[in-house]
Amino acid sequence: MRVLGAFFINVVFNLVIGLLVAKFLGPEEYGRFALALATAVAVQFAFVDWLRLGATRFYSERTRDEEPAVRATLDLGFAAVLVGLAVGSTCLFMTGIRFSLSNGLIALALGAAVANGLFDFSTALVRARFHDGLYTKLVIVKNVLSLGLTGGGAFYFGSAKMALAGGIVSLAGSVVAVRAALRDPFTLARMASLDIAKSILRYAMPIVAANLLYLCIPLANRSLLSIYYGFSETGQFSLAFDIGSKALAAIGTALDVLLFQIAVAAHDEYGLEQSKQRIADNMGIVIAVMVPACIGIWLVLPSIQQVIVPEEFRGPFGDLLDLMLPGLFCSAMILFGLNPMFQIAKRTWPLIGAAVAGCIADPLILLALPRDLGANSLAIAQSGAFAVALATLTGVACLWNPRWPRWRDLAATALGTAAMTAALLPLRAQPAGLATLLEQVAAGTIVYSAAVFALDIAKLRTILLGRLLPIVTRFMPG
Repeated sequence: MRVLGAFFINVVFNLVIGLLVAKFLGPEEYGRFALALATAVAVQFAFVDWLRLGATRFYSERTRDEEPAVRATLDLGFAAVLVGLAVGSTCLFMTGIRFSLSNGLIALALGAAVANGLFDFSTALVRARFHDGLYTKLVIVKNVLSLGLTGGGAFYFGSAKMALAGGIVSLAGSVVAVRAALRDPFTLARMASLDIAKSILRYAMPIVAANLLYLCIPLANRSLLSIYYGFSETGQFSLAFDIGSKALAAIGTALDVLLFQIAVAAHDEYGLEQSKQRIADNMGIVIAVMVPACIGIWLVLPSIQQVIVPEEFRGPFGDLLDLMLPGLFCSAMILFGLNPMFQIAKRTWPLIGAAVAGCIADPLILLALPRDLGANSLAIAQSGAFAVALATLTGVACLWNPRWPRWRDLAATALGTAAMTAALLPLRAQPAGLATLLEQVAAGTIVYSAAVFALDIAKLRTILLGRLLPIVTRFMPG
């Protein structure tokens, strides 16, 4: 349960820091910052993310003791990627090619890719060992540093470059702070194995390729906005996408950390069939959480915009996030609902086909829309692209006779979400503000929680009571 607390802290800090940076930089400079950060994430996914995925799937407390070659291979792989990026970026700058971003921002984006890749790789190692205390420490140190350095850089200098530099120092600093605990004392570089590296790459590269293709959709849309409408419009689009995607990704990742590792453990102990059932149950939980989360965000969006969004971004923020939410939901279901089904079976190549379908759909939908919609057309096309990808991946999954969540859980989720919506719709018509937002959050939480406990949606009541009863019993007298 401690890991959920760490994720909650991470979500809050990420949202606060993102909003502070947007406020202090303004739409135009924030547009540069967001485009550079999106570039950093693309580089990270392309070159570093296979190490995180390999740690999540192949590293554990058992392999740490019995197969040190796994960790040695992962560490040596990270070092090789770091050298390759350094050489490649030097050659890129020597060519003299010019991009929409300055060379300074591109260099900082590459630094951010390495720093964020190192942080994610470190947290994956910790999570694979179920070392919740160390994970919590990593998250807290990173966010405290980021609040001061990233937010401070944006406030004091009003510069995208300084905000990015602050982020790099924050990420790297958090890993340095716990470097001793991250070491495997009996692991040596000479233990690295080419066969292990090949196994990790075979498993991870289809996932990396698919995630990179999904990332290309919003990255291409931001680039088009910067070319045709300028960085100010890019900043408006980016803040809506960043806040929405971070909120849902944080929820999904928190679930994935807990649920996927349990499925991996079930696979190791009981075999593939038991792990497939675990994945189906996990998918039911993801749906039971993501559906009300997305509907809830839409219902409280006017008050969110009024309370936390910087004034220069209000208006376009709400309009764009409204249009993006369906796509963000589809993206979350792909990453945290369907992908684990393919990952647990180590049959990850179909993920690329679904991502390609989404990439093809994005420009086709954009061409079919009226040309006077501006950023709204890109938001609509983006949502349509992720919906096509979800439909494609679901169709492929059906060919393999998989196990799906129980129909009862899906119906109960729909019923609970409908009850929550009925309770919150009248409040959405009230004047937007902090009081309305608090009232909406309280009402929505109470209504959906009541539905969860009454209907035991996705067995969440059973799981929660199973976790809480031992704690309560421990403190009871006698």
